[in-house]
Amino acid sequence: MRDTICFTLNGKPVAVQNPDPTLTLLNWLRQTRSLTGTKEGCAEGDCGACTVVIGDPDATPTWRAMNACIVFLPTLDGKTVITVEGVAKDGKLHPVQRALVEHHGSQCGFCTPGFVMSLYAHYRNDGAVDEETLNDILAGNLCRCTGYAPIIRAAKAMYEYPKIDEIVLAPAIKQDTLALTMTCPITGTMKKYFAPQTLDELATLYGEHPNATILAGGTDVGLWVTKKHAVLETLIDIGRVAGFAEISQDKTGLNIGAGARYAAAHAALGGLHSTLGEMVRRIGSTQIRNAGTIGGNIANGSPIGDMPPPLIALGAKLVLRKGETTRRMALEDFFIAYGKQDRRPGEFVESLFVPAMDPAARFAVYKISKRFDQDISALCGAFYVRLQDENVTEARFAFGGMAATPARAKTAEAALIGKAWNEANIRAAMSALAQDFTPLSDMRASANYRLQAAQNLLWKFYLGEAAPYLARGVNHG
Repeated sequence: MRDTICFTLNGKPVAVQNPDPTLTLLNWLRQTRSLTGTKEGCAEGDCGACTVVIGDPDATPTWRAMNACIVFLPTLDGKTVITVEGVAKDGKLHPVQRALVEHHGSQCGFCTPGFVMSLYAHYRNDGAVDEETLNDILAGNLCRCTGYAPIIRAAKAMYEYPKIDEIVLAPAIKQDTLALTMTCPITGTMKKYFAPQTLDELATLYGEHPNATILAGGTDVGLWVTKKHAVLETLIDIGRVAGFAEISQDKTGLNIGAGARYAAAHAALGGLHSTLGEMVRRIGSTQIRNAGTIGGNIANGSPIGDMPPPLIALGAKLVLRKGETTRRMALEDFFIAYGKQDRRPGEFVESLFVPAMDPAARFAVYKISKRFDQDISALCGAFYVRLQDENVTEARFAFGGMAATPARAKTAEAALIGKAWNEANIRAAMSALAQDFTPLSDMRASANYRLQAAQNLLWKFYLGEAAPYLARGVNHG
């Protein structure tokens, strides 16, 4: 094991011995390297002012826009980091920079480096420049004074400028497992950081340190540090574990490694159903989807996490591992109570299996939030029904935001199973939702709003999926 992290910064090699495991890239850049182009706006991955580009030959996409405020420095081992200071070359502006200058894409300039870096990553990945794509790419970058129209015009024009030499992707560094140890100067706490390279090594380490914090994308854990000022004594980073992010599909269904990031899994999930792909597109921002993992969202157990409801409705199965032993369970059984999951000490989420869609099934998922982009759900509803001769033979309705855990609406399901797929029975199932849930009121929505919205989502699902029958003139009264 080694205690030094090595990566490339703006084209030059960097080695840092025994850094604080929870030192953010943003603070290191500004305080240690005096690279102040990367700004701190929110320190929670929302505003995009701290966006940098990380190149990783093992990641999808290869060049990823990331929020430096919640990226821990040791996770960069073996990667290529580019900040706004590294975009220009030999005094020549990069096409992204030229486009923003010539299309008046900046005023105060505080947010501009983040826009540059988001567009730079998109440029390096040869991304499309239609307006819908650009709006999606820039949804995680907020600007208070320029207005987005000139920034979008610049983005559309960035390929029109002559190319310049760019920083190349550093070759992957396959070295020993990282094991860092340092003492916090404020609390005196000894901090440890491990970055295993195999699943067996991960299982052994977690067995030895069952109270360790598992670090995946850091989109939650990063906030524990930047907002709660938590002192995390032991971290196990799963980002370098070989095969942990693999995604494969066959006729039986979709296998997703727990370390798979949203960005990498987006296409496969969208292939299951278009509304699932659309919901993944609305999870966080590009920067967040480039970091956050499917397994992390599940293991976190948030009652308003967006992935569990549709996966539960689709009948997903979870694989947990402790040491050399694995066990499988229905995803819905993993969530026990608020903040409590069926995960034993030293046990971690290894993978997820989503069964292939039955041709006789209907499915959709809907997300309700105050903002369309980059917002936490007030309510998420996912609906699956299987029909035979226009009767419901199977129903799974799962909701987030309605209870202390993601949960199925089994009373509403029972109101439909064995009955005709028609308006009267759907109305009965809508009424039954009030027996399944007693939602809470909070800053995102009132209890009454949540219940009524959940009922209306079921109605929306019926209207959308009844269309083929209505077109054939089937009576749904």
